[in-house]
Amino acid sequence: MALRVLIATKIFPSERNPNMAPFNRHQFVALSKLCEVDLFVCHPWFPGESLVSRFRHGEALPDIRANTSVDGFTYHQQRVFHVPKVGHPLAGLTYATSLFPRIRHLRGKVDAVLGAFAYPDGFAAVLLGKALGAPATIKVHGTDINLLGSMPTLRPLVSWALREADAVIGPSQALIDRAVELGADPRTSHCVMNGVDKELFRPRDREACRRELGITSNKPWVVFIGLMIDRKGGRDALAAFRQLHQRRGDVELIMLGDGPALDAYRAEAAGLPVHFPGRLDHEAIPTWIGASDVMTLPSWAEGTPNVIIESLVSGRPVVASNVGGIPALLNHPTLGECVPARDPKALADALERALSRTHDPLAIAKQAGFGDWRESAQSVLDVLTASRTR
Repeated sequence: MALRVLIATKIFPSERNPNMAPFNRHQFVALSKLCEVDLFVCHPWFPGESLVSRFRHGEALPDIRANTSVDGFTYHQQRVFHVPKVGHPLAGLTYATSLFPRIRHLRGKVDAVLGAFAYPDGFAAVLLGKALGAPATIKVHGTDINLLGSMPTLRPLVSWALREADAVIGPSQALIDRAVELGADPRTSHCVMNGVDKELFRPRDREACRRELGITSNKPWVVFIGLMIDRKGGRDALAAFRQLHQRRGDVELIMLGDGPALDAYRAEAAGLPVHFPGRLDHEAIPTWIGASDVMTLPSWAEGTPNVIIESLVSGRPVVASNVGGIPALLNHPTLGECVPARDPKALADALERALSRTHDPLAIAKQAGFGDWRESAQSVLDVLTASRTR
């Protein structure tokens, strides 16, 4: 009989954020083809939320439908009570108590519970696992243990969840090591690499991709893909590009994404050949990667960024920070280079070196050697199955 798994997470695509965490979308949809999955996408909520949204953004947030579908997979949505700013220490408890009435009928019917994000999702998953009589596994991502796990008010809660979990998974050994530092059992903590859609991400002809985008420029491109926020390295990418452009004036920078610092970055880039196409659907990203020469991600902290995996499988070299699981991805000179975080000069130097070399896209894709999402989902299922015998 197939395993039945309950997943709770707030990081999954929805009407409110359709581009959120595509890696979870792909992994959980693939998992649903291997076992029975009840996925609850949880949205932090408080009374008056719509009024606050209208005041701040000029429009209300989209309504939350009880059930919706993605890639042919139906999942559930649930509001979970949360008090902004001051409510973080209670978020795990209110998350669990908000979700429990919706799932109490599953007691004795669920074989495993998975919380994707250590806190509050993983914390709530542990509580829900105890209530449902099922083992709980936490999937860590990066920010949840690198940032939240370092905050004095939240570290004890993150540590409790990791200690109490029957298993912990994460997309890099660096994240697993950090989870163990915070209290996870090393015997039941496993690195489960993300997969990649190899039909979508594959080596493409640069000129053909630029024609598809309606772009006639033949200048070298550096592409940054990520949230427009300083800790993702956007400001460092701009500072490095300013130095790079002074050395060779033929290069252009493409910054794909959206975020709170977007307007500030546009202002900083004034007078430079920097382009901001905005936030794109995940399916549009391969063409932009294919149109580029080098991809960069100078984050201050990371787990295992799927955008790096996707760029490598697309045959493009990567220059990124030597943080988290990134060095394990860029483990061969063919694939690119790691530089210290928050060091625009080192980043500019590495980008200049990358642009001066001739790269073989097929060789890069072959050297990268990542598996697909079905393989990743099977590894998740193996851990969930083993958690039942603990």
